[in-house]
Amino acid sequence: MPTPDENALYKTINDDFAVAGQLDPEQMPAIAEAGFKAVICNRPDGEAPAEPQFDAISAAAAAAGLEARYIPVSNQVGLTPENVTDMKAALSEMPGPVLAYCRSGARSAKLYEIATG
Repeated sequence: MPTPDENALYKTINDDFAVAGQLDPEQMPAIAEAGFKAVICNRPDGEAPAEPQFDAISAAAAAAGLEARYIPVSNQVGLTPENVTDMKAALSEMPGPVLAYCRSGARSAKLYEIATG
């Protein structure tokens, strides 16, 4: 797992998984340079007006050599069985370490906990 500095934009959960708040396409090269191999978006497109859409994140991730997956978790609905199934699949199929993000990282951490628990 990449080692964050005091200004890190992510929180390490374990050697293979970390979470972050909203990411921007411009951050993808630095995320790859930090050693991550994949990014999972748990924030639904359109949740906040100024946030980047997943298509922009995915394109920037691919350009940086990262795999990307979209598993949106709604604030209104909460975690669904489909979210858990999709997260399990992503974690088994994607190279690690993985950085997952949402608004604050909390939904990503909770989804990871349930999917691997």
